[in-house]
Amino acid sequence: MAFSFKSETFQELTEYALKKAKALGASDAAVDISESVGQSVSVRMGEVETIEQTRDKGLSVSVFVGQSRGNASSSDFSLQAIDSTIQAALDIAKYTAADEHAGLPDEETLSKRHRDLDLYHPWKLSTAKAVEKALAMEDAAFSVSKQIRNSDGANVSSEEGHFFAANSRGFRGGYPYSRHSLSVSPIAQAKKSKDSPMQRDYWYAVERNAKDLAKPQAIGEYAAKRALARLGSKKIKTGKFPVIFEAPIASSLIGNYIGAVSGTALYRRTSFLLDSMGKQVWSKHISIEEDPFIPGGHGSSPFDEEGVKVKARTVVKNGRVNGYFLSTYSARKLGQKSTGNAGGTHNILLKSSNTIPGGLDALLQKMGTGLLVTEMMGQGVNPVTGDYSRGAFGYWVENGLIVHPVEEITIAGNLLDMLANIVAVGDDAIWRGSRYCGSLLVESMTVASE
Repeated sequence: MAFSFKSETFQELTEYALKKAKALGASDAAVDISESVGQSVSVRMGEVETIEQTRDKGLSVSVFVGQSRGNASSSDFSLQAIDSTIQAALDIAKYTAADEHAGLPDEETLSKRHRDLDLYHPWKLSTAKAVEKALAMEDAAFSVSKQIRNSDGANVSSEEGHFFAANSRGFRGGYPYSRHSLSVSPIAQAKKSKDSPMQRDYWYAVERNAKDLAKPQAIGEYAAKRALARLGSKKIKTGKFPVIFEAPIASSLIGNYIGAVSGTALYRRTSFLLDSMGKQVWSKHISIEEDPFIPGGHGSSPFDEEGVKVKARTVVKNGRVNGYFLSTYSARKLGQKSTGNAGGTHNILLKSSNTIPGGLDALLQKMGTGLLVTEMMGQGVNPVTGDYSRGAFGYWVENGLIVHPVEEITIAGNLLDMLANIVAVGDDAIWRGSRYCGSLLVESMTVASE
């Protein structure tokens, strides 16, 4: 895959657009221009299902007339199309109410020098090789056991892109990036009977550099073992028990927390963590760091979507809230300064002074009797109250050992109690997206069996 446009061309077009916007009456303007190319191959039951090739490009222009904002976009990079896009944005601004908090970031907050964070590794993968890898994942899953009788398929995908952004207050920046992934979803069934229950599980790997991806065979085998482990589920009694969130899903609790301490929720006052800066929210043994500068990280970037400088920081320190996640607009609404989080968070790492060595098995021993949750369903989280209730699949544990799988259950509690009562963290941390977290042991939750 190769780009159709050079970075220099993007820079020239953004400069043209900024000058044109000013000439047409904008008091300020920001321009973003990008291109991406990708390939995705899916197979199922040994047959190729889909082969997709994508190529996208786009230009976005935001203009300010005083404190009224207009935005328009185009996939046409001709100068005539850019002129029309700018005019469309200006026309929108004419009919947009002025907002005292609107506007570009202050010049002193903008990033001037940008680190190379090793985010671009093109993968020279032919369609035939992609199909080969996808088939290898599925074959590896079927080879684990005759009880792997079906498959939801395997996928190999690769995406590369680059962009350049600029604004009228002096910001200029852009970089190329890549994202490559492998995934497979085998289905296990104990007996060749239509009435015999089936269980599906999956596993995947995502990396900037394809050389860092796990082997297709390893992904297929592990996904199959997870599917097989789900066979033979039994009911349990409703009650309050300790709960372990397995590492792959534990980061969802971090996501719930981040949503509650992000600018939009705070200034709209729709968060259960209003005015929480400096307050004890997590267990004292937990700290959370945000690091935008990890080489090759999925959340790495030398600046945020507005061009604001980013920095490594501790957002939770010994359980206390030590930082919000703010864009320029939300920061102004709250009377604070941007934290460089326009567009979202960067790499988030949960650390604990009470990390249990020995992997998940050791954390199960620490829990003794309770529930290990490996999958959650539904969106039952109230961001205003923190009430938490979600469907789940997992395993009943007694004396530190898994006894049997459990399905059709609901786990419930309140995020304030859950975060404050994390007893321990496993040393089995993995990356899921831009979050790095081990399994989390919560002291007690309500577990309801349907």
